[in-house]
Amino acid sequence: MTANNEFTSTELGTDVQLDDVMEAFEVLDDWEDRYAYIVELGRKLPPFPAAERTEENFVQGCQSQVWLTHFREPDTGKLFFLIESDAIIVKGLAAIVLVALNARTPDEVLAVDVDEVFKRIDLFRHISPTRGNGLRSMVGRIQGVAAQA
Repeated sequence: MTANNEFTSTELGTDVQLDDVMEAFEVLDDWEDRYAYIVELGRKLPPFPAAERTEENFVQGCQSQVWLTHFREPDTGKLFFLIESDAIIVKGLAAIVLVALNARTPDEVLAVDVDEVFKRIDLFRHISPTRGNGLRSMVGRIQGVAAQA
């Protein structure tokens, strides 16, 4: 598995919090601006190590290619995730997922109602059904990791 500093160096879920994303969506008036913001968030994803692009880390159910891996910090028990996609909008959606679920304990991850988060920012009405399914696959994978931790 990848060195833990690659996981813990991301600002998604640490410096950039869910309230920040919610506030940005409230301030941005139209979906063109919101898509630009989503893409900007995707650029904040930390690099995904080539060695972690394995079948085991491949997320099934996504229209584009998505890989996800994790690290559990021994001292705090917090889970840290890395996500990679070959599609720029999916990278942004993955970044929102990380803002909501990264750097949390397993119990905290499981307590987040991610569907409610997406509902509050009206996301599912503005992405394709296949992207929505992929987003749910990412969240399901992360919640599965949390449930096993």
